[in-house]
Amino acid sequence: MLLNQAIQSFRDYIEMIDRSQSTITCYTQELGHFNDFLQVKYNGPVYLEDIVLQDLEDFMIYEKERGRASASRSSTLYILRSFYNYACKRELCNKNLAILLEPVKVKQKERDYLTEEKFEELSRTITQPVARTVVQAMFYTGGRVTEMVRLKLEDVDLENNILHIIAGKGNKDRDIPISLKLHKILVHYLKHIRKPKVETDRFFTTVTTGGISGNYINECIRKAVSELGWEKEVSAHVLRHSFSSNLLARGASVVSIQKLLGHSSLAVTTRYLHQDKDTLYEAVNLL
Repeated sequence: MLLNQAIQSFRDYIEMIDRSQSTITCYTQELGHFNDFLQVKYNGPVYLEDIVLQDLEDFMIYEKERGRASASRSSTLYILRSFYNYACKRELCNKNLAILLEPVKVKQKERDYLTEEKFEELSRTITQPVARTVVQAMFYTGGRVTEMVRLKLEDVDLENNILHIIAGKGNKDRDIPISLKLHKILVHYLKHIRKPKVETDRFFTTVTTGGISGNYINECIRKAVSELGWEKEVSAHVLRHSFSSNLLARGASVVSIQKLLGHSSLAVTTRYLHQDKDTLYEAVNLL
């Protein structure tokens, strides 16, 4: 079977098992890059059964040489292993060559986060009112930017103070309580910012497009950071880290934070928790 046909078969499979659309897109793009690389290398279409370990090693070297970060290359390796695992089970090939590749060493760096004071400074600098409200919603819920921009009117229950996240990462639903601060912000948004005549059920909308994108939110954040003259890199995902780190600093349990973030594992949650030296000093002095 041609490699591109095997990739399409794998895509059909992960769609069938209800992987999220972002996962399907990411896997398909990465495997497409692999197929493109081999077509250039061999000057034509490649059959899956003809691929050898050296081809995979060459591809991973190519990924490194074109400047991809170690975390991205580690993700690529995981996708290749998943693809080959599927292909072996379907008897499309005889061996999972990807498991023979050396793991990519990923440097674990402590993630940046914003204190509430710094966040207030950031949000005041974002002049676009819809984008500012999305950013505030992320900071006070820990929601992903993709989850926020997909919210529908029916997902935001201001009467019971619940935000319904439908089919978040991993296609998991979860409910996030709306704090008093965020409740006030969202009520103001509905009354004074959201245009009532926009023909869409999206909660966050603009007059021109009827929706708002995650890329646009990140661009607004980058612009505000630049205007503030900050050295640190801030993105929508940093706001998610900030939510968890600020909750931890105020005494919330890691288990509660895990549920709010929608993580299936505590190990994932702990990577989001930034603890500064003062916090650690206070911790050891509790004994």
